[in-house]
Amino acid sequence: MGTNPEHLVSAQESRGEPVTWIGRTAAYAPVTSTPTSTPTDIASLLPRRLLPIGVAIVAMALVAAVLWRVTHPRTPRVPLAEQQSIPLISVIVPGLTPVTSTVTFTGAIAARYDMPIGNDGDTGRIVGVFVEAGDHVERGQLLARIDDSIIVPQTKRLEAALEQAKAQAALAAAEYRRAQGVEAAGALSAEDIEKRHATAITDAANVKVVEAQLAEAQARLTRTRIVAPIAGTVLTRSAEVGQIANPGGPALFRVASGGEVEMRGQLAEQDLAQVKVGDPASVRLSGLPQAFEGRVRLLGAVIDPQTRLGEIRITLAADPALRPGAFARGTVSLGKAMRPVVPQTAVLSDSAGSYVFVINDRNRAERRAVQVADTSDQGVIIASGLNGTERVVSTAAGFLREGEEVKTTAGVAPPAGVAPPAS
Repeated sequence: MGTNPEHLVSAQESRGEPVTWIGRTAAYAPVTSTPTSTPTDIASLLPRRLLPIGVAIVAMALVAAVLWRVTHPRTPRVPLAEQQSIPLISVIVPGLTPVTSTVTFTGAIAARYDMPIGNDGDTGRIVGVFVEAGDHVERGQLLARIDDSIIVPQTKRLEAALEQAKAQAALAAAEYRRAQGVEAAGALSAEDIEKRHATAITDAANVKVVEAQLAEAQARLTRTRIVAPIAGTVLTRSAEVGQIANPGGPALFRVASGGEVEMRGQLAEQDLAQVKVGDPASVRLSGLPQAFEGRVRLLGAVIDPQTRLGEIRITLAADPALRPGAFARGTVSLGKAMRPVVPQTAVLSDSAGSYVFVINDRNRAERRAVQVADTSDQGVIIASGLNGTERVVSTAAGFLREGEEVKTTAGVAPPAGVAPPAS
């Protein structure tokens, strides 16, 4: 074999079969083959055990797409400016309900005649207190006593001076009578008689002066005894033994005349015009279950320009539970009437006043001004503005506009036994 081997024709070439020659320049010769023109089958690339699952998933996806298209047909799009939704609202036909109109207010229990009692004499030290708060006292009963150790001797001295002045006046009067008896005989001059007359008059006047001084001292002595000017119940006591009582100072005692009590409160201006003297009233105290009945005794003649409130007083029967100063709630009954009653959510208010929305025959919202009379457990009592036959929007009326078209639910019937009036 030489360096450049010659190409020899073998038996394989003569038959047309390919023959690979290995030369010195290449260890291996490429194997040539004719590529096939058929595509690779996708099934040969998947494991045989996953092929049924894939087919099922594809089938389910196709079925779901068909069902979605059938159940959700395409709707034509409406421009936003042309879209309009009609709200669905709840309405109520209130009818007429028998209600008792009342006016409620707050206040406090007070003594009808609360009399302060203090020292109206000289300044002195209290040496005795004989009553306590809550005691019932009679007229003239001793409440307290002020030290009289100075006034008593003064009074006795004036009593003695009065006796002396009376004796001197009697002597002067006797001498004047004797002088008148000898005047005709001329035993005494006219001047002596006139002097005795003047002396008698002066001594008589001196008696009156001493009597007045004695009366003053006795009055001062009397005022050292603080007594009850009326019969009643002692409400407060601020007097203590050893205390200095000054005239015109704070009251030492407060006495309720006869134990009579009443409720004093403040009533709104608009309610004051509806209440009359003699109207029945009910008063309740905090912590007590029972109500105390009474009547309106007095209505204030003026209204406070700042608070727009007026005074009202309710007379009450005496009861140990009615202690002056206790907080109380009063209710005055104005009378019974047939009124529409609507839920509290139906009544709105603004700067123009209270109002509700009613639905007219064309199913459109209509604003109706109303006047509220009172509130109760059933709702708001309407005094004017409704006759009970209207369809009143019961909830969410604040989201409606005047004239807006609405859909309504079935109207609620009025309470049993109360029918709306015939229109």
